[in-house]
Amino acid sequence: MTNTLQIFWLSVLQGITEFLPVSSSGHLILFAKYTSFPDQGLALDVAVHVGSILAVMIYFSEDIWQIIKGLCKTYFIPTFKFAGARLFWLIAVGTIPIVIVGFILKNIGMDWLRSSHLIGWTILGYGILLFIADKIGMTIRKIDHLTALDAILIGCAQCLALIPGTSRSGATVTMARFLGMERREAAKFSMLLSIPAIIAAASLVAFEMYQDNNLTEIIQAIDGITYSFGASIIAIYIVMWWLKKSTFLPFVIYRVILGGLLLLDSYGYLNKFLD
Repeated sequence: MTNTLQIFWLSVLQGITEFLPVSSSGHLILFAKYTSFPDQGLALDVAVHVGSILAVMIYFSEDIWQIIKGLCKTYFIPTFKFAGARLFWLIAVGTIPIVIVGFILKNIGMDWLRSSHLIGWTILGYGILLFIADKIGMTIRKIDHLTALDAILIGCAQCLALIPGTSRSGATVTMARFLGMERREAAKFSMLLSIPAIIAAASLVAFEMYQDNNLTEIIQAIDGITYSFGASIIAIYIVMWWLKKSTFLPFVIYRVILGGLLLLDSYGYLNKFLD
């Protein structure tokens, strides 16, 4: 049974880590594993992600308004003529891969992905990949320069985030940096791309909760959304400010250290070292 204190800490943890390339889902799973709290399950994981998405929509409300105006001008006909419509169709195209892969994993089952051993490898491995991309990637392209193919490639990278520890923002930013995008622009497109993916996942989980008529889970989800929103809006401002003048190196170092410790622990070496 998930209690209020657990929901609060999970929500704050989600809000802080969702927009950092360190894997929020991985941290949520590890929170349950290395504390006295029980595993919160996928439903609450998705709920706290919704709070983060609401924060994204508030922060980028001007861009979302431009999308709405662009779509109205073009009558929802696919076109890159207007900036807002162009951004919408880039996001739509970039969302297609995760819809397909997510549907497949939904039918296969995803509980087998929630192991600290796997999370250790993904946090470490994709952290190193982010370092390489940030080191060699040019910083000359903005969202306006993206093509449909670029959006698909970033969308394919987003699919990797279905494996806990990978980091949705980390995977998409890594691909964007390989494509030569500026750091802030890469982070911005990553955040906007998360909106339809998480809304789709949340809608599916909400429908299942409605079918089960589980009022307790619904109330817990609402609490999680509220707490996560507050933490997320603060985190977004911090990340976008940081990327004005800095690189992703601190996040890479954090991932390498955390991933290394998780692997040592999963192989039983950490306890031997501490003893």
